[in-house]
Amino acid sequence: MKRGNFRAWFVAALAAAAPAGPAAAGQAAEGQDVAVDVVHFWVSKSEAAALDVFRRAWAAAGNQWVDMPAENKVAVQRVVSDRIANGYAPAVMQWNANEGSRELPEMGIVQDIDEVARADHWQDVIPATVLDRISYKGKVYFAPTNIHAENWLWTSKAALADAGVKTPQSWDELFDAAEKIKATGRLPIALGGTRWEVSLIFNDIIYHKFGPEGYARLMSGDAALVQDPRMIEALELLLRLSNYVEPIEQRKDKTWADATAAVGQGKAGMQFMGDWAKGELVARGYSVDKDFDCSLVPGTSIAYFMVIDAFAFPLTNRDGTAEAQQAFARMVLDRDNQVAFSRIKGSLPVRTDVDPSGLDRCGKLGLEMIKAKKGEVSAQSQAMPTQMSEGWIAVVGDFFNNRNMSAQEVQKRLHDLLMQR
Repeated sequence: MKRGNFRAWFVAALAAAAPAGPAAAGQAAEGQDVAVDVVHFWVSKSEAAALDVFRRAWAAAGNQWVDMPAENKVAVQRVVSDRIANGYAPAVMQWNANEGSRELPEMGIVQDIDEVARADHWQDVIPATVLDRISYKGKVYFAPTNIHAENWLWTSKAALADAGVKTPQSWDELFDAAEKIKATGRLPIALGGTRWEVSLIFNDIIYHKFGPEGYARLMSGDAALVQDPRMIEALELLLRLSNYVEPIEQRKDKTWADATAAVGQGKAGMQFMGDWAKGELVARGYSVDKDFDCSLVPGTSIAYFMVIDAFAFPLTNRDGTAEAQQAFARMVLDRDNQVAFSRIKGSLPVRTDVDPSGLDRCGKLGLEMIKAKKGEVSAQSQAMPTQMSEGWIAVVGDFFNNRNMSAQEVQKRLHDLLMQR
């Protein structure tokens, strides 16, 4: 299995790094408090507000938080690899607890927080799927913040009402709704300019076409299944959707949050996006069942495409940092913090022992599915090794955005990609 980009960046940065002096080595002056520097990519309106829950809780306990926002996940990886290579690793970094995340403990660059997890009985209050993702060789290394699901369809109440359609329950209904929304002069499907947004839609289509077993096989890298005729059907369905979004030239500088805002404003009818979109809608003053509606994407209503956000804790040689990292992990899993964070983020708490009364209809549906272990599957970005996942996203995104390849060409590229495993 090929290693992820983080390993490649880390090795390259290490080779290029100058020898670290005392300051770069991270030694705190005697008697000086150690500030916990947090590298993250939660920078949208709702994400920043959700992160404030942890910032305030950390400060309320008399601790210091040095904020280090980055543009996206790739930027976080680069910042972290550069700082580790230069001997001054950050104390805390945002990470996804996925297949590729196991590279971090395997490389020996993050500290385990198993003592906290055992003392606080995480195994009793965290779903087994989550516990598996945050562990490596029997020890817990990541503090999970929340659970997202990627397979949601967000719809504008105003746009659908004006078009005379209801929330689509099938792909035929979805295309019918797109045509009728288009006829009203609104944008049928809102989409930002990044390729991963396209891949979320394609994952939904894969599940619809291949079913639970086929989806799981493809997400685990089954190259042979890519050659199935259903893959051509899936790609053609994806390409058909491209007729209902803005051309890439018009949306190349737009983010997923911009697309979400268009749905909230009623300028666009629908958006395929994870439930972090709900957090953004609420942060912008919109309400579920009044301004927007939520449903699982047609063909995926028996599934919950899980994404697990988490924090990891790089090894450092700064006095007191290891203890601070353990306290940080405990703070993240605090029941009240979990609920407050997810309410703003649009996600679900990782703890199953929370009071569901504070959740809206969308959140309650997700929590019921998690508790019942109903259709619980890993999202593509969580199931594939990092480098393979990013390759998959690039191929699918380019096919949708540029429309300069046939479905058969894309099928071959995806097959060749998975064959490299």
